[in-house]
Amino acid sequence: MGKYFGTDGFRGKANVDLTIDHAVKIGRFLGWYYGQNHEDGRAKIIIGKDTRRSSYTLEYALACGITSSGSDAYLLHVTTTPSVSYCCRTGEFDCGVMISASHNPYFDNGIKIMRASGQKIEPEIEEKIEAYIDGEIDELPLAQGDGIGNVVDYAAGRNRYIGYLMTIPTRAFNGMRVGLDCANGASWNIARSVYEALGAKVYVINNTPNGVNINDKCGSTHMESLKKLVRDEKLDVGFAYDGDADRCLCVDENGNEINGDHILFICGKYLKEIGQLDGNTIVTTIMSNLGLYKACDSIGIRTEKTNVGDKYVAENMMANKFVIGGEQSGHIIFGKYASTGDGILTSLMVMMTMLDKKLPLSMLASEMKMYPQCLKNIMVKDKKIAQENDVVLKAVDQVNKELAGDGRMLLRASGTEPKIRVMVEAKTDEICEKYVDQLIDIIKAEGLAQDN
Repeated sequence: MGKYFGTDGFRGKANVDLTIDHAVKIGRFLGWYYGQNHEDGRAKIIIGKDTRRSSYTLEYALACGITSSGSDAYLLHVTTTPSVSYCCRTGEFDCGVMISASHNPYFDNGIKIMRASGQKIEPEIEEKIEAYIDGEIDELPLAQGDGIGNVVDYAAGRNRYIGYLMTIPTRAFNGMRVGLDCANGASWNIARSVYEALGAKVYVINNTPNGVNINDKCGSTHMESLKKLVRDEKLDVGFAYDGDADRCLCVDENGNEINGDHILFICGKYLKEIGQLDGNTIVTTIMSNLGLYKACDSIGIRTEKTNVGDKYVAENMMANKFVIGGEQSGHIIFGKYASTGDGILTSLMVMMTMLDKKLPLSMLASEMKMYPQCLKNIMVKDKKIAQENDVVLKAVDQVNKELAGDGRMLLRASGTEPKIRVMVEAKTDEICEKYVDQLIDIIKAEGLAQDN
């Protein structure tokens, strides 16, 4: 990971870690870099944003940078991350930019950049952008006269994306009672339209964004209000999206949460049954629950593990032509239909599975038993040194030997903070917590933890 760009773009506190100066320079570089591919120096770059107040400021700053480098900025306005990806890969755009900090609070924001295929840009381009931000690359030329770029209203692109989603289900949702939690985010004006067009009776909550309520006790990171809605209204199913709607978690008809690992198993098994699970493989990250692997083994589905981050899942899928992969958090990629995680698409695929199999979500999920899991963070002085400490590594190996196939311990560094994440899965919560606390004590005893 670079100085500014992590596994999910450039993210931080708006106007503190991520400023309008950063946005202008990113726009300047993208406009110049992709403009070199055109005789007239004019690239086409599409921009979407979520509902954070700062997203509007960053949108204008990006557009300023792009157009001052002589390229055109196409504005999708408030829309989802997967819709930007869709427009990139189906339109004639050189790249796309999404302004969002995903599931983070409103005061954070981020800039995600996608290549023409709709996938995240190559690391080497991120490195060049960082070098330009830090003044390590000569100042880029400013466009003049009629060479200055245009800002183009492109709300039509969002409408095309909505139309595309409507074509994916193979049957109508007539008679289905569906709850949607839009997290006061980017899906607020899209998800209802899709589900109502498909015939569902829709109950929507958290769809009144005001710039500061995105992800505030709602959406895929706070499922309580959706669970209550499903129980109170006796709905068939509920779906919760995050701020930019690239992830989705579910609530079954009884009000129980269904996470991303459940979704991978349910949809992966369904694709296998209808002969569409190419490679007979589901791509996961190392943080997926042990229960997913055991459930897949029981029905003869292969699994592959990548590092944490949906971009690593996407890379594995593309390299091996696999059709489904994702994370426990609800970032699910359906390779036949999209090149990135798409929360609304994920919910449509779960709906199709329920309808085709004529089974409630609770029954579909019951075939996979989640192992208890304990995850704790510890602030450390140096992540690399802590991860490579011999005593710590021996302790992790010893725990994994003791759990012997009925559990596991993982040690992982945070991508954005000086933290080590210690995770244990085992048969009981007590076993999980015992081993997690044991390793944290070892990290402290080795002098690796930050002083309080």
